[in-house]
Amino acid sequence: MSFKYTPNTLKKLEELFEEARYVIRFEKGNFNSGYCILEERRVVVINKFFNVEGRINALLEILQSINVNEEELSSEMLKWYKQLKSDPDFSAGQSVQSKMDI
Repeated sequence: MSFKYTPNTLKKLEELFEEARYVIRFEKGNFNSGYCILEERRVVVINKFFNVEGRINALLEILQSINVNEEELSSEMLKWYKQLKSDPDFSAGQSVQSKMDI
């Protein structure tokens, strides 16, 4: 699946996390990977200095590592989430950031 790295795509990803009951916070910190996941509290903290593309890449990488209850998602978000999961690069666990560097 190919999509554009736009603020609209970022907003849609943020809505997906919201429906999955995760809170996204953009803050500064010493994150080795650019983000931090607090699984017990369902909080995702992303480096606030990332541009739109970096934020999208971080959210996509996080989406690979968390368990999303598909029953909590609206029909539109569920459809988009399944499209993301069916992407060969996404399901292979390949870093989106490394894919962009190629």
